[in-house]
Amino acid sequence: MSGPPHETGDGTGSAGATGATGTAGEQVGTIGRKAGRGLRWSLLGNLGTKATTFVMGLVLARLLVPEDFGLYAIALAATTFVMHVNDVGIIAATVQWRGRVEDMAPTATVMAVAFSTGMYGIFWVVAPYFAELAGSAEATPVVRLLTAVILIDGVTAVRAGSLMRGFGHDRLTKANIAGSLVNAGVAVTLAANGAGAYSFAVGQVAANTVTGALVFAWAGLPFRLGFDREVAVRLLRFGAPLALGLGIEAVLMNADYVIVGAVLGPVALGFYLLAFNVSSWVPSVIGTALRYVTVPSFSRLAEQRPQALSLGVQRSVPLLVAFVLPVAVVTATLAPAIVAFLYGEKWAPAAGVLALLAVLMVVRMLTSLAFDILTSAGATRATVWMNLGWAVALVPALWAGTHWYGIRGAAIGHALAGVLVALPVAVLVLSRAGVRLAPVLPALVRPLLGAAVATVVTVTLAGLTSGLTGGAIVGGAPGGVTAGSALVQLCVAGGGGLLAYLLIAVPAARLRQLGARVVPARAR
Repeated sequence: MSGPPHETGDGTGSAGATGATGTAGEQVGTIGRKAGRGLRWSLLGNLGTKATTFVMGLVLARLLVPEDFGLYAIALAATTFVMHVNDVGIIAATVQWRGRVEDMAPTATVMAVAFSTGMYGIFWVVAPYFAELAGSAEATPVVRLLTAVILIDGVTAVRAGSLMRGFGHDRLTKANIAGSLVNAGVAVTLAANGAGAYSFAVGQVAANTVTGALVFAWAGLPFRLGFDREVAVRLLRFGAPLALGLGIEAVLMNADYVIVGAVLGPVALGFYLLAFNVSSWVPSVIGTALRYVTVPSFSRLAEQRPQALSLGVQRSVPLLVAFVLPVAVVTATLAPAIVAFLYGEKWAPAAGVLALLAVLMVVRMLTSLAFDILTSAGATRATVWMNLGWAVALVPALWAGTHWYGIRGAAIGHALAGVLVALPVAVLVLSRAGVRLAPVLPALVRPLLGAAVATVVTVTLAGLTSGLTGGAIVGGAPGGVTAGSALVQLCVAGGGGLLAYLLIAVPAARLRQLGARVVPARAR
């Protein structure tokens, strides 16, 4: 825990802000309404930024070659790691802080800036060794450039945390969208002029600069520097284990880039990166939006009583599972069509990887939620053990899989480690933290049954449309899939599978309610 709860009059951080009285259900409802508004803004922002990134990716895939993507993947792996650990958990500590943010902000700002600067200096020195380890020494300058974004993050960490704490997601959304537009404009312009992998890096640094400036201006938190030893101890007690857990999480999500690049080279890594990016759309859009609101929401519930936190979790998990399963089914069964339609035939080897990484998509969503719940409860040490257990299983699985079966083998290793190790460990640490998960099980029956039926329907319709259009689609064999045939298969097979899932996973009464909203009474 970061320290004992404190009363405060700022309306954002104390037990009194949400009301220490009332039932657990009432507390969940009150905070849930705030979280709902924040989630709507977060989803809007993520959809906007990811749509911009998606379009940018389509353009860059035609302007650049797979090797450029491979070099960027190496730099991205380094940047993701340092972004997770550079502020020593200051953003989350600001959100979870029991007391007035104004009291901890000066010390927290000094700590975030100091650690970010130190981390960047370390990675500037080790960049050549990291790039060589990943199989491409020429990635060194790209690594050094892209990791500079952590300097911006250090300056804005407390302000970003303050906005999330107060559910100021509208301002965060506008800042992120502005940054994504800058990223797209800079990256595409540079790529068109032959900048190669630098297109990604310069665009991202420009985007973070714009977003950081807006967050700093809109947070409404006075900029003061200072150092209070007691505050620093509380921040480190909470943030150090969290930073370690996030660092391990970064290893989990980027170890495959390093291993695939070292074993197979930058071209194969470029194919793998594209597949991994597609499989990350849902975790990036929905998962990131959820993280913006789950940590402040669960933190406020954890301040009240244990049953309030458990009830909030029990309501959240089935909704998350019900949403992500149909997306995973369509991605796994129609991966060749997705790749062919979006990126063209030269990226066909990525399709088999994407089908396997659909499993990882589900695992990432659930383990990220577990991480946020533990963070909100102050159980940051448990996040270390959860991710460490996963990492111990994942790294050898990736190494063996890549040597055994290339980029598909890496995806198989990722999926197996996630299902067999990550999910069971997440359930274990949540239970030990006092979160009751047994009531969740009955609510998962319909989504799981719907996913099974949707898989059968999608594969069947994919086979039928494949025969009609003359393009292979099932089993990860993308040969013969043109953009036109892929579109037909996505619409027919994907639409049929999603409809089958909807009919089974959603109760009939809920479907009638949705129908009543879509078709007004006057029109019926």
